[in-house]
Amino acid sequence: MAPKFIHLLLLLAVLSFVFYDSSQAIRDDQFRFFNLMKASLSGKALSAWDVSGMKSYCDFRGVSCNNRGYVESINISDWSLSGNFPADVCSHLPELRVLDISRNNLRGNFLNSIVNCSLLEEFSMSSVYLRTTLPDFSKMTSLRVVDLSYNLFTGDFPMSITNLTDLEVIYFNENDGLNLWQLPGNISRLTKLRVMVFTSCMLYGSIPASIGNMTSLVDLELSGNFLSGQIPKELGLLKNLQQLELYYNQHLSGSIPEELGNLTELVDLDMSVNRLSGSIPESLCRLPKLQVLQLYNNSLTGEIPGAIAESTTLTMLSLYENFLSGQVPQNLGKSSAMVLLDLSENNLSGPLPAEVCRGGRLLYLLVLDNKFSGKLPDSYANCKSLIRFRVSKNYLEGAIPEDLLGLPHAAIIDLADNSFTGPFPSSIGNAKNLSELFMQNNKLSGFLPPEISGAINLMKIDLSNNLLSGPIPTEIGDLKKLNLLMLQGNKLSSSIPSSLSLLKSISVVDLSNNHLTGNIPESLGELSYNTINFSNNELYGPIPLSLIKDGLVESFSGNPGLCAPVEVQSFPKCSHKHNQKKRNSMWAIMISVIVFTIGAILFLRRRYSKQRGVVEHDETLSSSFFSYDVKSFHRICFDRHEILEAMIDKNIVGHGGSGTVYRIRLRGGEVVAVKKLWSRTAKDSTPEDQLIFDKGLKTEVETLGSIRHKNIVKLYSYITNFDCKMLVYEYMPNGNLWDALHKGWIHLDWPIRHQIALGVAQGLAYLHHDLLTPIIHRDIKSTNILLDANYEPKVADFGIAKVLQARGGKDSIITVIAGTYGYLAPEYAYSSKATTKSDVYSFGVVLMELITGKKPVEAVFGENKNIVYWVSTKLDTKEGVMEVLDKRVSGSFKDEMIQVLRIAMRCTYRNPSQRPPMNEVVQLLIEADPCRFDSCKLSINKTKEASNVTKVESQPEV
Repeated sequence: MAPKFIHLLLLLAVLSFVFYDSSQAIRDDQFRFFNLMKASLSGKALSAWDVSGMKSYCDFRGVSCNNRGYVESINISDWSLSGNFPADVCSHLPELRVLDISRNNLRGNFLNSIVNCSLLEEFSMSSVYLRTTLPDFSKMTSLRVVDLSYNLFTGDFPMSITNLTDLEVIYFNENDGLNLWQLPGNISRLTKLRVMVFTSCMLYGSIPASIGNMTSLVDLELSGNFLSGQIPKELGLLKNLQQLELYYNQHLSGSIPEELGNLTELVDLDMSVNRLSGSIPESLCRLPKLQVLQLYNNSLTGEIPGAIAESTTLTMLSLYENFLSGQVPQNLGKSSAMVLLDLSENNLSGPLPAEVCRGGRLLYLLVLDNKFSGKLPDSYANCKSLIRFRVSKNYLEGAIPEDLLGLPHAAIIDLADNSFTGPFPSSIGNAKNLSELFMQNNKLSGFLPPEISGAINLMKIDLSNNLLSGPIPTEIGDLKKLNLLMLQGNKLSSSIPSSLSLLKSISVVDLSNNHLTGNIPESLGELSYNTINFSNNELYGPIPLSLIKDGLVESFSGNPGLCAPVEVQSFPKCSHKHNQKKRNSMWAIMISVIVFTIGAILFLRRRYSKQRGVVEHDETLSSSFFSYDVKSFHRICFDRHEILEAMIDKNIVGHGGSGTVYRIRLRGGEVVAVKKLWSRTAKDSTPEDQLIFDKGLKTEVETLGSIRHKNIVKLYSYITNFDCKMLVYEYMPNGNLWDALHKGWIHLDWPIRHQIALGVAQGLAYLHHDLLTPIIHRDIKSTNILLDANYEPKVADFGIAKVLQARGGKDSIITVIAGTYGYLAPEYAYSSKATTKSDVYSFGVVLMELITGKKPVEAVFGENKNIVYWVSTKLDTKEGVMEVLDKRVSGSFKDEMIQVLRIAMRCTYRNPSQRPPMNEVVQLLIEADPCRFDSCKLSINKTKEASNVTKVESQPEV
C-alpha cells in the first residue's frame, strides 16, 4: 500500500512540475509578444507598458486576461501607433478572444497569421489603411464580429467568410481597391448575421433574393457600390430589419417593391442615387416606426402618398431630384417633428406645406427647383430652428414675411428665381448666423437696409436682378467675412462706398447694370479679386491703376466717363485735369488732418491739468489694460515690445478674413509674420460671450502651437491683452500659392507643383490621421498654402477661423459655413457639418488649380460654374484632357499630370464617402512623382533662380 501511495505522490509531483513549467512557458511567450509589440511599434500610448517583467502584462492598458493569466483581449484602437504589427499573434496568445487594432498606422504581414486564430471571436482593424490582399478566413470558426473597414485591400474579396456560420456582425466599408465581386447566393448561410455592412467595396451585379432568408438581420447596408437590377421583393421578409441602405449604387432599377411595407421594424430606409422608377409605395409611408425616408436622385414619378402626413415618427424626408408631381400633403409635419424636408428638383406644384415646422425641430427646408406657387406661409418666419431654407426656382410670389430673414440660426436663406415683391426686410440685422443670402431674380424694391451690417457672418450675398434702388449702404463694409457680393441688374444709385475696401476676404464683386455714379474709390485697388464687374453704370474719373494691372480693365466697360491713368485699350487716358483734381483733394485732406491734430493737442493740454489726479488714480487700471500675455510654442528670441513697435503700416503685407498680417524683422535678424486678429465682438455680446470666445481661441491656439509637421506653418507665439490678439508665425518668403499661380510673379514648373501638392497632402494627412483628435482645416485654398524659400508648402490659417466664425453674441451657434467660394464641397448645400472629406474636396480643387493654372471660379466656366464642373466636361476626349493641362508646364510631364488629374477627380467626387482619405491621397501622389529623371532637378533649380529675380515680398493671410 505504501509503495503505491509513494508512486502516486511522485506522479502528482511530476505532473505539477510539468504543468507549472508549461504555464510558465506560456506566460513567458505572452510576455515575449508584448516585448515584440513595444519594439516594433512607436507611439506615446505604449510608454506605460513596462515590459521589464516588474509588472504583469494583464495590468497593461488595453489588455485583459482570464483567471488563469491567459490574455483574452487586446484593444489598442485610436492609439496612433505606427510600425509593423507582430505576426503569429495567436501562437503567442493562444486564448485570445478579442483583438481591436483599429485607427492605427500599421504595416506588416500580420493579417495572414491572425486568420489562424481559431478562438478569436471579435476582430477589428478599421482605418488601418493596410495595403495587402485578403487571406482565407476559413480557420476563424469562432468569429462573431469582424470589422475590416477603411483599408487599401487589393485582389479578390475572401468568399471564405461565408463559411463562418457563427458570424453576427461584419463591417467592410470603404475598400475600393478590390477587384469587382458579387454577393454569392450562399451568403444566406450566415443565419446569425445581424449586421451586414458592405459599402463602397466594389460590389456589382444583382442583390441575391436569398438574403430574404437572413431573418436575423437588423442592419443591411450595401451602399456606394455598382449593384444593378431590381431590388428583390424577398427583402420584405426581413422582419427584424431596422436599417436598409442601398444608396449610391446608380444602377439599381425598376420599381420599389410593395413588400417593403412589411418591414414593420424599419427605422431608416435610403435607396437614393439609383435608377428606381414608378411611384412611392403607400405601404412604405405607413410603416409605424419609420423615421428616415431617403429616395433622392432617382426617376420616381407620381404624387407623394398622402399617408406620409399621418406618420407620427417621420423626421427626415428627402426626395429631391426625381420626377414627382402634384401637391405636397398639406398636413406634412403636423403629427411628427420634422428635422429635414428636401423635395428639391421635382415637378411639385401648389402651395408649400404650412405645418412642416410645427414640431419646432426643423433644421432643413429645401424645395428649390419645382413649380410651387402662392405665398410663403407666415409660419415659416417662426421656424427658429432652421439652419437652411431654400425655395429658389419656383413660382412663389408676394411679400417676404418680415421676420424670415432674421431667423437666428439660419446659415443659408435662398429665395432666388421667384416673383417675390415688396421691400427688403430689415430683420436681416438679426441674422447673426447667416452665411449665404440668395435673393436674385425677383421683383424686390426699395432700399437695401443698413441693418444688413448686423448679419456679421455673411459670406455670400446675391441680390442681382431685382428692383432695388437708392445707395449701397456704407455699413456693408462691416461684413468682414464677405467673399461674394452680387448686386448687378438693379436700380442702385449714388456712389460706390469706399467702405467696400474693408472687405478683405472679397473675391467676387458685381455691381454692373445699375445707376452708380461718382469715382471708383482708389482703396478698392488694395483688394484681391477673382472677378470684379462695374460695367454699365454712370461712373466717371480714373480707374485705379492696381485694377488695371490685375487685368480687370474690361470690367469697367459701359461707363463713358471713366478714364485710365495709363494707356489701355477701350478707355481714354486721364487728362491733366483729373490728376490736378486728385492732387488738390490730397492737399485738402492733408490740411484737414493738420488742423485737426493741432486742435486736438490744444484741447488735450487744456484738460491735462484738470485731470492729472484722475489719470494718476487710474494708473493701475491702465497698466493692467495695456499689459500683454505671451504664450510661446517654439524657441525664438524676441521681445514683445519690438513686435508691437514694428506693427506699422509700412510692414503690412496682407489682409485676410481673420486679420492683418505684418512682416517684421527682429533685432536678431529673424523675420516673422505677425497676424493681428480682427476684433469680432458682436454689438450685443456680453462679458460671458467674450470669456467663452477667449477660452475657445486660447484652446485652439494651444492646439495649433502643439502641432509639429514640416508642412504646417509654425506658430511661434500668441500675444494677447484685453482687446488685442496677435499670432506670431514663421515667415514664408515666397508668398502664397494663389499669387504664384495666378499673378505670375513666380513660374512654377510641374515638378515644383507636384512637390507643393504632395506637401499639402502630407500636412492634411497629419491633421486628419496622425493626431489623437483629428483636426479639420475647413478652409483649404491656395491663399492658405504658403511657400518657403525652397517651395516647400506650409498649410496655414486653420482652427482660428473656426473660433472666429463662431463668435456672434449670445444668439450665435456654430453652424456658420467655414470655407471660400469655389472651394466648398457640394454637401454644404444640404449639411453644415464639416468633415475630413470636406477638406479632401477643397484639396482636390487646389490640385485642379495646379494642373490647369486656372482659378476656381472663372467666367469661361459659365454662369455659376466652377473649375470642377469645367474639368469634368473635358474628360470625354483625349483632346479635352489635353486642353485641361496648363500648357506652360505640361511639356514633358503630360502623363504625370494626367495621373494627378485622376486623383483630383476622385477628391472632388460629389459623394463624400467616395473621396479617398488624405493618407491614401499621399500614397497616390507619391506614385505620380515626376522626379524620376535628372531633368527634374534642373527644372526645380530653374524655378528657384527665377524666383530670385522676381522675389515676392508679401506675406499673405497666414
